[in-house]
Amino acid sequence: MDGSILESIGVEIIGVMSPVSICMLLVVLIVYSLTSFSSSSGEPIRTAANLVYLETPTDSTSEKIEGSLLNALVFVILIAAVTFLLVLLYYYNFTNFLKNYMRFSAFFVLGVMGGSIFISIIRQFSIPIDAITCLILLFNFTVVGVLSIFAEGIPIPILLRQVYMVLLGIIVAAWFTNLPEWTTWTLLVALALYDLVAVLAPGGPLKILVELASSRDDELPALVYEARPTVSRNPRGSGFGLLVGGASSESVEVEMTRHNPTDSRNGGDSNETMEETSPLVPSLRDRMRSSSSGSSEFSSTTDRIHQTGTDIIEDEEVDLSALGAILGMGGNESRRGREIIDEEETSRGIKLGLGDFVFYSVLVGRAAMYDLMTVYACYLAIISGLGCTLILLSVFRQALPALPISIALGIMFYFLTRLLMEPFVVGTSTNLMMF
Repeated sequence: MDGSILESIGVEIIGVMSPVSICMLLVVLIVYSLTSFSSSSGEPIRTAANLVYLETPTDSTSEKIEGSLLNALVFVILIAAVTFLLVLLYYYNFTNFLKNYMRFSAFFVLGVMGGSIFISIIRQFSIPIDAITCLILLFNFTVVGVLSIFAEGIPIPILLRQVYMVLLGIIVAAWFTNLPEWTTWTLLVALALYDLVAVLAPGGPLKILVELASSRDDELPALVYEARPTVSRNPRGSGFGLLVGGASSESVEVEMTRHNPTDSRNGGDSNETMEETSPLVPSLRDRMRSSSSGSSEFSSTTDRIHQTGTDIIEDEEVDLSALGAILGMGGNESRRGREIIDEEETSRGIKLGLGDFVFYSVLVGRAAMYDLMTVYACYLAIISGLGCTLILLSVFRQALPALPISIALGIMFYFLTRLLMEPFVVGTSTNLMMF
């Protein structure tokens, strides 16, 4: 192997961290700029996150703690119930209903919640625009967003879809920043713990959903951000070809494929591929092998494998024509098999759940309500936690939750900065000990 794993997948990790950073930055700007959007000046808004207890500034600390814990408990129960219902519907193949539900959810978020933020921007900066033009722009923005995310059979640029996925996270996170402070912190802790259990526990709903989607070779019925591979697919090149990951609403996992091709025209050895497959994004080779009998053989032009019983032995090269003969396919079907492999390679990419975008940004948005020093500290903590999660995923090769490490580090750095670092820096600066 040329170089370490960290050096090889650096571009792909940046491809995940960049949209997360953009999402957090824009949420901080919204919190700082749109004072009219904040609910602190009026009555608190009752949402699913504060159904039981509506926090007020006059409440005592014990009442705030007790009420925020009840709110977090009820919200996590609601999330778990909805997730189990999602798994049940997906198990019984209500995929059309789930797709339409997600389309409606995206339309509501972009049109209603995003429209509220858009109107707040107009009021805050006194933008001269009439109501009809505003409605037309908002409607076009919403329709294009829904089509770019869920359109099937329409060639949508991946960049447009990525932009709208980030915008969905920004809009939802901006609304969550309106929650009271105690409710926000307890909710973040509760969701991180729930994510840990839901993804890793044997009967966890997200674990069941991931395994079910993997067994069906289907996309997860969830809103996920997809970072397509940006490295070159030149067959003469070497190095990491793909860093593939899958995500549920609050989980990520990776799959890494390393290619070391050679020039077949010189009569040299065939290409060698070292592949480790993620349970969430199984390779085409695994799906073909599982669909055929135990004695069937499968390979591509870059592989030299022969399956005997349960052992995989590298002994000879089998090209696509041999694959067609093995599976009973003609020449056209063999060419189609090559196209399927190419399509699979280009469709794989890192996927990160939209819930991770939202709650990372909620933490940073809450920090922005205090001062910029806590914002910097929380941002670095979240990005460090995300990097640690990706490293752990590359080591353990299984689905792991993306929230716990980042949320734990973010909350710890927030309170350490607010209680220790900020008084120290302010004290030394006011006494001219530090400039």
